Amino acid sequence: MGALDYVSGLMIDVDGVLVCGRPSDGKPWASTIESDLGFSMDSLQREFFTPYWDEIVIGQAELSRHLKPALAKIAPNLTYEEFIAYWFENDARLNIGLLEELNRQRKFGKKVYLATNQEHIRATYLLKVLGLGNYCDGIFYSAALGCRKPDTSFFAKASALSGLPPNQLLLVDDTYANIAAAKNSGWNATQWREGSSLSAVMAELGL
Repeated sequence: MGALDYVSGLMIDVDGVLVCGRPSDGKPWASTIESDLGFSMDSLQREFFTPYWDEIVIGQAELSRHLKPALAKIAPNLTYEEFIAYWFENDARLNIGLLEELNRQRKFGKKVYLATNQEHIRATYLLKVLGLGNYCDGIFYSAALGCRKPDTSFFAKASALSGLPPNQLLLVDDTYANIAAAKNSGWNATQWREGSSLSAVMAELGL
């Protein structure tokens, strides 16, 4: 019997699975950031992501606390709000086929949750603006849990909050380290690849 014969909860990663780059072409959200906004991704990495992202994504610091001064340094004419809009709107290409498949699984009685490394503001954006909240029964994200994948604490907390035992959960994720950590935590897990479908994933598991 396949793993999904007894799995009752699907845990779906967001970036690289449900959301894949720019709506226009699927390329990374910052592909044309220098021509669009006047500064390089390298400078943003240096002033913001490299020194601060790890604490932001597990909820130890608010996004604005570090992003506003970074932008003031590398893009003084760009407001924080303008940059957030650019970032989120360019990282918002929905995998419509997968969303439709998840809807079918919910009709079959399975619970569907998002399991993702996110800070608070984008997590809210994903649910309310992109509408992912209409396709899932809840979200477990790193800033709210205080830990991130592949930390095994993420999987323990998500399982506890879902009310489902680890062996009834299936993680669908594009990152191998997360897959390995989920399996080590007693979950079922499968790696999502470009061109995958949920039906293909289920077939790989023997259904």
